[in-house]
Amino acid sequence: MAAKKSKKGAYVAVAKAPETPRLKQHYIDEVRDDLQKRFNYKNVMQVPTFEKIVVNMGVGEAATDSKAIDGAISDLREITGQQPLVTHARKSIATFHLREGQAIGAKVTLRGDRMWEFLDRLIAIAIPRIRDFRGLSPKSFDGHGNYSLGVTEQLIFPEVDFDKIDHTRGMDITIVTTAPTDDEAQALLEGFHFPFAEA
Repeated sequence: MAAKKSKKGAYVAVAKAPETPRLKQHYIDEVRDDLQKRFNYKNVMQVPTFEKIVVNMGVGEAATDSKAIDGAISDLREITGQQPLVTHARKSIATFHLREGQAIGAKVTLRGDRMWEFLDRLIAIAIPRIRDFRGLSPKSFDGHGNYSLGVTEQLIFPEVDFDKIDHTRGMDITIVTTAPTDDEAQALLEGFHFPFAEA
């Protein structure tokens, strides 16, 4: 909040407009125009962008330890800044000691500014902290312009305190784009220096 002097001489509080996330501004200033020229889109509305990011953490030990889900919820909340949704088993599987309706994981769907800020932290901070990192597979697209990557431990995110975690857990991150093809989605991600491995 900033103070501004009114016509009568009294100071009134004026709300500051929120800053545009860094990667969103980069998309508006550079990436969008580059993609429009490269793929010859007729108008700016055809240019692919990010729709949402889904972060999913499966908790296999939740079948035997009901408190394990709390750790996953806490970690996801720290990483994304949003309250996770608990996922439940759709059917019983005796081999895995699973009952229908049992909590088996947590997920978060990020949209808008939170999505852009998470993507920024993922590219700039988290991915470079992966041990023995040799680039992300360019083959992890689903055929519809969406990209999925698996992370083996939540500790690559600096928001997670090593002393407060109960287990190291992996997670799946799905980046959903409006791109109709995988090539266009890859070009979109490369515009943000997404670290793909050399094919």
